[in-house]
Amino acid sequence: MANLILHAPLAGWAMPLDEVPDPVFAQRMAGDGIAIDPTGDLLHAPCDGRIFPMPGSSHALTLRTAEGIDILLHLGIETVALAGAGFELLVKAGAQVCRGQPLLRFDLDLIAMRARSAITPILVVSGGRLVVAADSCRGRSIAVGDPLMEVQADHSTATVVAAAATDTRVFVRRGLRAGFDHGIHARPAALIAAALKPYAAKLSLHAHGRAANARSAVSLMALGVQHNEAVELQASGSDAEAALTAVAALLIADEQAPPAQDSVVEVRVPLPAMLSALIAHRGLALGRAIQLQQTLPAFAEYASDPAEQGRALDDALLKVSAHLESLMQTQRGEQVAILRAHGELLQDPELRDEATQWIAQGRSAAWAWQRAITTARTALAAVADPHIRDRIADLQDLERQVLRVLAGQPASDGIALPEAAILLADELLPSQLMALDRSRIAGLCSARGGPTSHVAIIAAALGIPALVAAGAQVLQIADGAELLLDAERGQLLIAPDEAARQRARRAISEQRVRHAEDLAAAAASSATRDRVAIRVYANLGSIADATVAVGRGAEGCGLLRSEFLFLERQQPPDEEEQRSEYQAILDAMGSRPLTIRTLDIGGDKPIPYLPLPHEDNPALGLRGLRTSLAWPELLKTQLRAILGLQPLNQVRLLLPMVTEVDEIRSVRAMINTCRGELGISATPRLGVMIETPASAVLADQLLAEVDFLSIGTNDLSQYVLAMDRTHARLAARLDALHPSVLRLIAQVARSADERGVELAVCGGLASDPDAIALLIGLGVREISAVPTAIPELKRVIRSLHSGACVELAQQALKLGSARAVRERAIASRLEVSGA
Repeated sequence: MANLILHAPLAGWAMPLDEVPDPVFAQRMAGDGIAIDPTGDLLHAPCDGRIFPMPGSSHALTLRTAEGIDILLHLGIETVALAGAGFELLVKAGAQVCRGQPLLRFDLDLIAMRARSAITPILVVSGGRLVVAADSCRGRSIAVGDPLMEVQADHSTATVVAAAATDTRVFVRRGLRAGFDHGIHARPAALIAAALKPYAAKLSLHAHGRAANARSAVSLMALGVQHNEAVELQASGSDAEAALTAVAALLIADEQAPPAQDSVVEVRVPLPAMLSALIAHRGLALGRAIQLQQTLPAFAEYASDPAEQGRALDDALLKVSAHLESLMQTQRGEQVAILRAHGELLQDPELRDEATQWIAQGRSAAWAWQRAITTARTALAAVADPHIRDRIADLQDLERQVLRVLAGQPASDGIALPEAAILLADELLPSQLMALDRSRIAGLCSARGGPTSHVAIIAAALGIPALVAAGAQVLQIADGAELLLDAERGQLLIAPDEAARQRARRAISEQRVRHAEDLAAAAASSATRDRVAIRVYANLGSIADATVAVGRGAEGCGLLRSEFLFLERQQPPDEEEQRSEYQAILDAMGSRPLTIRTLDIGGDKPIPYLPLPHEDNPALGLRGLRTSLAWPELLKTQLRAILGLQPLNQVRLLLPMVTEVDEIRSVRAMINTCRGELGISATPRLGVMIETPASAVLADQLLAEVDFLSIGTNDLSQYVLAMDRTHARLAARLDALHPSVLRLIAQVARSADERGVELAVCGGLASDPDAIALLIGLGVREISAVPTAIPELKRVIRSLHSGACVELAQQALKLGSARAVRERAIASRLEVSGA
């Protein structure tokens, strides 16, 4: 069958989807294709086909070709809010049209004034795949009828999913409501379809007596579901429950649905012997499975007394706040910081205001609170940055606690755990973990979640081996099943045989012995066998971290993330508060150096009191030092607070996301101004972070302006490899040991050595035992790691010879992939440990 050629349906400027100002289209959740910024007022058919019916949608059309390929023409961004104004359909649903035939007339001026953008995505949404886009069109003016892209019919994905879904007779159904403001139009339909990508289950959405394949955005839009209309989800397949839960999270529970709507019939297929997952905190655990459920209490949608409901919500918020305060008394370090952040989030005025508005319209306090949380979760789900998306679990946590209190239950439901429990859940919540007996937890594994989630951070702080993103099959593991959680390799072994259990017991025993030995030797300095000194510093985010770091043998702080003072609050900290917090951490470090990174906020760490613009691509927008220089008073207050520390010669100042020399000079000038105002002559040593290819390439120029460099391998890897670290299919491939990243580190190290300037690594690579030999071989003499990793890193350093490290690094630079480098690094470690 010949490929289908799609022709430009509009006159205008063509552009890749990545430039569309909407993450649903830019991230290709709705399908692949090209976008056009129109200059005319007519939308034409890009090929022959039949108009697919889409009730209530005058801003978008779907064309189904004879090959069964669905093409979505979505005129403008957020144009659904225009409710049809400015659009005139020229064809009827079901009509057969020819290529070039006018389909829709639109008012371009009205769209420009009242919609977010007139940019029009042309997408292949089902039945085919994009083979090639016409390169001559990209970024150039095109006319109606110009060749736009080539599409190949492809129904293989649907076949694979259908086959997987029929492997079992698990069936689940649930009544819900469509909470999207304008019903299920293109964006919500794409979000629903995208939510199902990790699952094999067959899932349909039922409304108006009809059903739609929930994996098909076109089918979902064709139902014509409006805001708050009742729908039913039906799912079948081995992971039906998890798939339904993922979609239900985007909708609203329908408490008026008949009790029989939620039903499950199960005949499960055998689980695989091993599940793969992402590592959240390294380690090994052998124990029994305990499934943690996140059931919510039932509640009515409507209530007769708004005043009473308002008081009930206020009372519940106060009780949950008090519960968080009481938990803080039993926690420390990162746990306290997370609980404090939850307390701030609980007081968020937008959550409270939206809930109040719904209560005023006759809704119950519980329904109103859940709706407010759902709105916030939907907004976060569209953000590209992993740190922001991982905060969805925090909203779920607060939703659950408040709803429990409103139902007369305690905020957290502590459960009795058996010895050596391995906790399993769809996505663990921070309050769940902190309410449990740590001494009985051997490990944890979640179906969803990410390595930057708050639960992952807590697991690391408590030393609990943890895996995340293991997939829905985790939820099928029976309570009491014996598990081997290998968070060194990213594997969860189900019912391991006796030989595997024996190996695990020996390895865990050896790990405990090594851990005790590492702690005992942590205070000693670290140097290679040939006496090359390597400074091992700590990354900190609070005074509690500083205490832990010193106890674990940190020789200083290579990165204090000052954002802990600025995030999750309604007003910025003043100079005195900042100085007091920094001084307390400096005092806790004793005579050790403290490196304070200036405020690193922007697209990935927004704060409510700073009017940051909307970012279509936060990772490439106002971030780090760019933001600070855009709001100089905020930076000046921070600089004055840091300059007031004593002793100042123990302090280093680190600037994030620097890409050019002028940025450094601007900060230098501001420091000098502050010194003059404060009447002091001393100044802290100044350094910059190497986090972008630009700063790495310009390192020789930056070195002329600063006293030290620190490489942030997390962002550097993401920018160099052009991979989103939260992308489900790419996360496992995003490894800072990729040769391209290592070559940039080598280039920076050479420049630093030539100028005699200190070079550190403070990103995730510095906490990776497999990477230490390579970093030493590349010329790095200072690493800054998470406090819990420091004792082991010092042991690894003491086992190495710098000459062998150089040889290993040179070999790695010649390899072709991160996997090859890591395998060579691990083999080298085994050789050393066996020597």
